[in-house]
Amino acid sequence: MAHIYIALVDTPGIFATMIRKFLRQRYIHVVIAADAKMTESYSVGRRNPAIPFFAGFEKEDKNKILHIFPTAVYRICELSCTSQQKQRIMEELNADYRRRFQIHYAVLALPFIVMGIPFYIKNQYTCSSYIAKLLSENGISISKKHFSLVTPKDFYESEKLHMIFEGDLSEIAVENKKCIIRRESAYE
Repeated sequence: MAHIYIALVDTPGIFATMIRKFLRQRYIHVVIAADAKMTESYSVGRRNPAIPFFAGFEKEDKNKILHIFPTAVYRICELSCTSQQKQRIMEELNADYRRRFQIHYAVLALPFIVMGIPFYIKNQYTCSSYIAKLLSENGISISKKHFSLVTPKDFYESEKLHMIFEGDLSEIAVENKKCIIRRESAYE
C-alpha cells in the first residue's frame, strides 16, 4: 500500500476571509503531494502567494507561502492508494506542471458550486475540483459529487483521509528544522 498526501490549508487575507465566511469552513484550499512533508506539492491556486488575482496550476513553495502568510495553518492527511495509482498521479501532476500556463482557476464555476450545478470549462478548475478529478481518473473517489462541485469541505469530511498533522505551516516549512508528523486519526 502506498500513500499520497492532501493538505487542507487556512491562510489569512481578504479573499480567503470572504471565501471562508461564504463557505463557513476553516480550510479553503487543497494541495496534493507525494510525501507528508509536502516537499513536492501541487495545487490550482495563486501563481504568486501575495497576489490573489493570477491563479492557475502551480508547484507550491512552502517557504514562500510562509513568508507571505506566517500564520498559515495546514491539516495534512494521508490517503491510501496503490503504488501504480501513486505513480500515475505523480506523472500526471508533473505533466500538468509542464503545461501549467494552460490550466487556470475556474472563477466562473464558483456560483455553480453554490447552486450545486456541475460546471466545467476545459482546463479550468478550483483547487478541490482539480484534485477530485485527478484522483477520480485514477480510481480514487473522494465524493459522490461531480468533480466540479467538490469543495475543500468534502476532503475534510472524507473518511478516506486520515489526519497525520495539523498545525502552523512554520512547523513543516523550515528546511533546516526536522519535521515531525504526528500519526493520529482525524476522527479522534
